[in-house]
Amino acid sequence: MSTAAPPGAASDEPGGPTGGLLAVHAHPDDETLATGALLATWAAAGLPVTVVTATRGERGEVIPPALAHLEGDGPALAVHRAGELAGALAALGVSDHAYLDELGGGGTYEDSGMVWLGTARAGAGADVPAGAFVAVPLDEAAGRLAGLLRARRPRLVVTYDPEGGYGHPDHVRAHEVTMRAVELAAGDGWEPAVWWRRTGRTALAAGYRALRGDAVRAALGAAYDELTPPEPPFPAVAVDDDAVEVLVDAAPVRDRVLAALRAHATQVQAVRAVPGEPALLGCYALSDGVLQPLLPAEGYVQVRGPRLPDSAPTRRLP
Repeated sequence: MSTAAPPGAASDEPGGPTGGLLAVHAHPDDETLATGALLATWAAAGLPVTVVTATRGERGEVIPPALAHLEGDGPALAVHRAGELAGALAALGVSDHAYLDELGGGGTYEDSGMVWLGTARAGAGADVPAGAFVAVPLDEAAGRLAGLLRARRPRLVVTYDPEGGYGHPDHVRAHEVTMRAVELAAGDGWEPAVWWRRTGRTALAAGYRALRGDAVRAALGAAYDELTPPEPPFPAVAVDDDAVEVLVDAAPVRDRVLAALRAHATQVQAVRAVPGEPALLGCYALSDGVLQPLLPAEGYVQVRGPRLPDSAPTRRLP
């Protein structure tokens, strides 16, 4: 098995790639839920890491009763979630962050909201706000991101798959904006590798089974009975195992990822390390109360650009 990981140093060429990573996400908490291990791994290696967040999650549900007054108050929840995001990025070791709507121009990109269309599948609701991210013209949003890409010149760009992981319209739009921005920005001797987040079905199924086991029950204690283990069908992010090209070992950065999850207290609950269970490193739940696994590895597929230099700690499957 060969390996592929963050390159060990920035380019010495003027205007060359920085060696860094740039991840594009829809809301505060997505950076940790989707790509936490990758971000923490690159940051721990001393490489530049940039996170771009499209919205401030104004329409998110709120878990803790003490913060219930924030739900439905978009401006107040946006401010609070911005603080949570800052704490999560600090836990992951990431210091470079931007909101997409602050990258030149005016206006605010708002959380578009969503409705559940079935198990593990979401879509757009009927009451999309006027300033919703999904309503922003593609080239406007992509142009803003392209400007940052030209400035940072990362070696790797990461975002969701075309289905946005599970269909959330803001995730789908973030994917579209990212891919268009790379098209607009690439050139002049620079093109980044582009990875989409994917998970192999075998690993996810093992994680689901482990969430019903004694190790998770012990880690959660009485809280276990208030939560629901997940059931198939899997979300769109889950694919055949052989479609996953890159695995990021999450074990060395487990504590960073767990700390980042805890920072998003309005959105994430029941965050625990789970020792002694090879199928997962930890667990957590969102506002729906369904347990989710923190898997031992984060999976990705490369869809564009040059292959990264081979080295630990991310490994490319043969």
